[in-house]
Amino acid sequence: MGRPIAFFEVISSDHERAQAFYRDLFDWRVAADPEMGGYGLVDTGAGEQAVGGGIGPSMQPGDTGVKVYVQVDDLDAYLDRAEALGGERLVPPIDLPGDFGRFAVFADPDGNQVGLWA
Repeated sequence: MGRPIAFFEVISSDHERAQAFYRDLFDWRVAADPEMGGYGLVDTGAGEQAVGGGIGPSMQPGDTGVKVYVQVDDLDAYLDRAEALGGERLVPPIDLPGDFGRFAVFADPDGNQVGLWA
């Protein structure tokens, strides 16, 4: 039996911009802690069973990045919104086989690849 994703992390050379980007894109709440260098714990608003996450500053060269898939109701709308917030569309919506929905991928302003699934 597989293990569910339990946490995600976005590490950025500009963590405040990254926190604002994800907050504005998905309406997530980010609680940055100055005592932790501005690292912010993320509440996605999905309840107690939600995957937890964090967005924080880069601590060394090459430590930036993440890739997660976020479930949304409209791939095109979120790709458009990501671009409006400084992201870049990498993979347009593609149908998955069977009844597994569709996916797309964008890059955030730091170049981190993020998948969308609907």
